[in-house]
Amino acid sequence: MTLAPVRRLDSLDGFQIPPELEAKKPAEGRGICRDEVRLMVTEGKKRRHARFRELPSVLRTGDLLVVNNSATLPASVRTEDVVVNFSTTLPGGLHIVELRRPSGPGSLPWKGGQPLRVALPGGARVDLLAPYPVDSETGRLWVAYLELGGTLPDYLAQWGDPIRYPHVDGPHPLSAYQTVFAAIPGSAEMPSAGRPFTHRLLTELMTVGVAVAPLTLHAGVSSLESGEEPYPEWFDIPAATAALVDHTRRQGGRVVAVGTTVVRALETTADDVGRSHPGHGWTELVVAPDGPLRVVDALITGWHEPASTHLDMLEALMGRETLAESYRAALARGYLWHEFGDSHLIVADRR
Repeated sequence: MTLAPVRRLDSLDGFQIPPELEAKKPAEGRGICRDEVRLMVTEGKKRRHARFRELPSVLRTGDLLVVNNSATLPASVRTEDVVVNFSTTLPGGLHIVELRRPSGPGSLPWKGGQPLRVALPGGARVDLLAPYPVDSETGRLWVAYLELGGTLPDYLAQWGDPIRYPHVDGPHPLSAYQTVFAAIPGSAEMPSAGRPFTHRLLTELMTVGVAVAPLTLHAGVSSLESGEEPYPEWFDIPAATAALVDHTRRQGGRVVAVGTTVVRALETTADDVGRSHPGHGWTELVVAPDGPLRVVDALITGWHEPASTHLDMLEALMGRETLAESYRAALARGYLWHEFGDSHLIVADRR
């Protein structure tokens, strides 16, 4: 998989997210079940519109869903002047943190210069060692040394809240930011593509012969600024999952990644002949449009913002023209954006 510089769909013909299409509440807060959010299905040049609960009629016997079992941490700690979002653990006991400024229940980009130390509740502190990446001038992401008086999960359990953005209408409990697959704490933000799944829906999928296999990728903060590439994230692909991916492809089934995090992990360990391998560590892979993807045949994802690097991954799967058409259709039909929004199933055209 190429690691060439990322090329973005910066405009998609003037693409902007109207405020009314920002999902301000979880599905439950809008009076529907998680699996009743809308689902666009794009397969080659064909497109249909459904509800997420109809997924068993869209997938086929022999398909494999690969899901991210990372659980979301209450990774945001705020003071009167600054919000610190704990993003990604680095080798050597260091951490990537994000600085933002408080704004109601959410936060906005940091504009307060470059402090060297941030004092936090409970006598904790964060020492900022260097910008991340080292040539960054935004003052947003930092490599940091933490003095918390205990483990990060324990500290966050006492002092942290889920990361929130201004489009969300008020605070919601951590449970609203967990998927049904959540088992291993470590993500700064929810692997949100898995949010619409319910135990009921998973039972129906397995009844029609769709298998499910887990991996772990601890997602960092998603609020990348324009021009920023994804940074390293820790992942673990079990041997059983890699074997099931290979078995599915040999039998003619499709490997359906639930979320861009799953694509990033699977394509990190895939070889050039399309075999999946177990592995763990930090992935720096950036999936670029001149791919192609080696083991992923389809992707369930949300709707991404303009200039997002996720759009490059989608272009690798469906092509630039079809990607733009699907986003124009989503805007025209009122699909909802962000972590509590609607979903998109993209099936690669392998002809």
